[in-house]
Formats: sequence, C-alpha cells, structure tokens
Amino acid sequence: MTSGIHHVTAIASEPQRNLDFYSGCLGLRLVKLTVNFDDPGTYHFYFGNENADVGSTLTFFPLPEARRGTPGIGQATKVSFSVSRNSLFNWKSYLESKGIMFVESVRFGEKALGFSDPDGLELELIGNSELESDARKILTIRSVQLSVAEYEKTGKILISKLGFIQSENEGNCYRFSSPSGSNVDIVSLPGGTKGIGGAGTIHHVAFRCPTMESQLEIRNELVAVGYNVSPVIDRKYFHSIYFRESGGVLFEVATELPGMDIDESHAELGTKLQLPVEYENHRESIESTLPP
Repeated sequence: MTSGIHHVTAIASEPQRNLDFYSGCLGLRLVKLTVNFDDPGTYHFYFGNENADVGSTLTFFPLPEARRGTPGIGQATKVSFSVSRNSLFNWKSYLESKGIMFVESVRFGEKALGFSDPDGLELELIGNSELESDARKILTIRSVQLSVAEYEKTGKILISKLGFIQSENEGNCYRFSSPSGSNVDIVSLPGGTKGIGGAGTIHHVAFRCPTMESQLEIRNELVAVGYNVSPVIDRKYFHSIYFRESGGVLFEVATELPGMDIDESHAELGTKLQLPVEYENHRESIESTLPP
C-alpha cells in the first residue's frame, strides 16, 4: 500500500516562464534542477516546499515548442496545495496585485482559491492547515483531481492497491483520502471528452511508498490483477514503477528514498544542474542543448 501522494508531474511550455511563476510568483522552492531522464535535451524542474518534503512536489517537463493541451477524461486535471487558513486573505490580495484571476469556492468544507498557471494548468490554494500563520507559504499538495468516465473503477484501484479510503463526495466529485492527509478527488464524467496532452496538462500522478520492498509488493499485486506495470526504474531520487489505471490516468508508485539531497546538500538544492550518472560524460553537450 502507498501512504498518499509523492509528487505530480505536468507539462509546461517556456522553461523561464514556468520557473518565474512557480518559484518567483508562488514562492515554491526549486528543489531540483535536472533533465528528463528519458529525454536529456529537456529540463525537469522539481518545485516543493522549503524542506523539499515528499508529497509537496509539483514537477514539470518544460517543452518550448509544446502546444497547449486540452484537459479531459483520462487525465489528472487539477492540483490543489495546502496553505494556512489565516493566509487566504493575504493570498487573495497578492494574486490580485499580480493580475492573476481567481475564483473563491468551498470544497469539502474547505475554502479554496482557484486559478491557472501561464499554460492553463488548473491550481487551487486550500486553506486547511491549522497553522495560525498568515504568511503566504505553500505547505504540501492537498489533493489532485482526476477526470474519468467511470469513477468506480478508478476508485477501486485506489482503495484495493494504493491504500486510500473513500471519504465523501460532492455531486459527481468523489474524494479518496490517504494516511498522509493527501487526497485524490475523482470527477465522474460519463460521455466526457477525452483529454489531449500538451502544455498545461498533467502527465502523471505519483504515489509514495517507503521502500523498494513495499514497491515490489504493490507491483506484484497490480500484475496479478491484470495491470501492465513497468519494471522498476531508477530515477536517482526515488525508484519508480508506472501503470495506466482503467480510467486512462498514468499512475506512478515512487519510493520515498534516497531523496532530493543525494547529490547536493539541503541548502544547495536546485542551484546546479544535476544529471544521472549515465549522462555525466555528455554534460557539456546537454548543457549546450538546454535553453539558458
């Protein structure tokens, strides 16, 4: 079983604009500057909270030539971050000062500010933390929303293999909660339009497990019920397996270790381009290919 969300990975267009928005505007920390291990000519940005905690990270593959995608069924379609309840007023004033349009709502009893990033990815700030601080600080990923045609099948895999429980629903949105406090909200859209990948869409959702042994147990269980699961892949900062659940969303199960500080100190996280060992001999070529 997993204990909740490990990270979410999305696609962006312009790398500098993406970096400016998440690090500069939203105040997330760039905790890892690296490349797409499957395509080293492309950056992979990891944004997280100040401590680079597992479960706080939203990562991006920024592709300068990427066309904007179309969110729809078979995709994760929204990422919600947890912030202090007392900070929501300051967040509203700040977003207004930046010219960022937002919508106020209440979801599952929690006040939310909804807005989009420069590529159109839907985001929310959820005021659920009991912290009394009014500082504008993103704490962790509170929930990720999936859009599928049949929520029951996706919900079943979350419960039976990934350690979630179904907790509540609002209309056609069904919440599944994890031991770590992160949630998966499934929007049921029978007959909905299939999503098209591209800038502003989510590539996959990763769930956390403590060890490679527990990961292998999950993999064996998934294979036993008919899922096509990838071999274990070394992502340097964690080990991963991937599979596409029945609703079409790409899921990953990632280990909590070795962690972001395996190749640089906590204070230096995100300050230098880090490469996997197999690409180090090609560093000069890779650096010359990547946008400055």
